[in-house]
Amino acid sequence: MASSDVWVISGPSGVGKGTVCARLRELHPEPFYSVSMTTRPPRPGEREAGSYHFVSPEDFRRLIETDQLLEWAVVHGTHYYGTPKQPVVDAVESGRPVVLEIDLQGARQVKQNLPSSKLVFLLPPTWDELVSRLKGRGTEDEEAQRRRLDTAKVELDAVAEADHAIENVEIEETVAALVGLMGL
Repeated sequence: MASSDVWVISGPSGVGKGTVCARLRELHPEPFYSVSMTTRPPRPGEREAGSYHFVSPEDFRRLIETDQLLEWAVVHGTHYYGTPKQPVVDAVESGRPVVLEIDLQGARQVKQNLPSSKLVFLLPPTWDELVSRLKGRGTEDEEAQRRRLDTAKVELDAVAEADHAIENVEIEETVAALVGLMGL
């Protein structure tokens, strides 16, 4: 599978990956936007196949065993997350650019499996802003927030692995930078 049109949007929890990708999709619906799978329960407002495909741990493990995931990881030590392989393959084969919004562990797997994919790392303007965004979404308890922030410290050190880094200060500027990179 060629991967020149696969764009991996990554960065630490709370940096705004979901918000940026949702806005990109509003402005440019033509790429294929992969919907990840997870074993975590839906957050308020999330819907099946919109935000994620929500599956049981048993179903997820079956997908791993049958090589149906492009990448997968246990994130924050609690839940499985992954990208279904076939829809990405189909999109690339049809000539559509692909956008994957995934954590750093998954991004590394995609780069390993599809070396010509492009990793775009979103950075927060400051550490304090990242903390504020993560706490402000109000979707995790204190312990989950602490785990995510501990993970974010490690992930921020990996920015050098990215093909491109964009500081996510203001959503419209960030999306415009992505559009420019992707040639949309």
